[in-house]
Amino acid sequence: MLGRTANGIFWMFRYLERAENIARLVEAGFRMALMRGADAASEEWRSVLATLGEQAAYDAQYDDYDAMQVCNFVLRDKANPQNALLLLENARNNARMARSSVTTEVWEAVNEGWMMVRDLLARPARENNLGLVLGTIRRQSSLVRGASYGTMLRNDIYHFARAGTFIERADNTARILDVKYHLLLPTVAHVGSRLDTTQWDGVLRSLGGDRAYRWLNAGRMDARGIANFLMMDARFPRSLVFCLDQLLENLDDLVEEYGEEGLSHRLAREAVARLAAADTDAIFDMGLHEFLIRFISENHEIASAISADYRFVD
Repeated sequence: MLGRTANGIFWMFRYLERAENIARLVEAGFRMALMRGADAASEEWRSVLATLGEQAAYDAQYDDYDAMQVCNFVLRDKANPQNALLLLENARNNARMARSSVTTEVWEAVNEGWMMVRDLLARPARENNLGLVLGTIRRQSSLVRGASYGTMLRNDIYHFARAGTFIERADNTARILDVKYHLLLPTVAHVGSRLDTTQWDGVLRSLGGDRAYRWLNAGRMDARGIANFLMMDARFPRSLVFCLDQLLENLDDLVEEYGEEGLSHRLAREAVARLAAADTDAIFDMGLHEFLIRFISENHEIASAISADYRFVD
């Protein structure tokens, strides 16, 4: 496969995952903001922007953290080059460029998803249709994954798609966890309080893990338990360990396809081993922020190594 095509597939699925993550974060932020006063709600929206890495760009345009203003900035604002609508358009453009490498079902799911969201966001989102917009983004991303899982050959095309998905998903999970501990929690005095519990519930919801966690833990909301679930539980498809395991599995499949192992495979194997040897209590004692920042940096190194190993850019 040409490196340019592999790059298009890899990034198509990264863009789709990133757009879905925006929708999940906005949905969780909106729910949490409704439960708090105006000043506290502003902090919730600031945390959403910080998680997405878009706070500086937003602050350059706006003076306050109005709910729908933030929502439209991350969903459709042309001043934001990482808005969800543009990400879906980028995914569609990549799918079109690699049209001969994906199935008809995958192309149709990507194309129809972009058109639906484009029409919904032709005008600024309002509070009364925000749920429809966010639900459509999440649903269409899921449809593309389902189409790829159900119709694509398990060859290098599929493995690049899955590698892109899990690289992006691991980054998203780590960033959400990091921002929870550094921006959402107002003071140390709130640890263990109802506010703290509500915020951790919001983190679970933004990652689609609230029901799974409650089912496994009989409804108990415990910060370390939730962090352990999101980092170390290999049964949860958005946990760090699940993402790295799946990433390594697909990189190993690429080794079989191409008969050569590159730096990306070694970095991924080392990352899996480090995470498997990690202990949640030790991570908290060392510093959750430090652990997650290192994880995000290592994840970025793996992504860069994949690009170099498979000559994404000639």
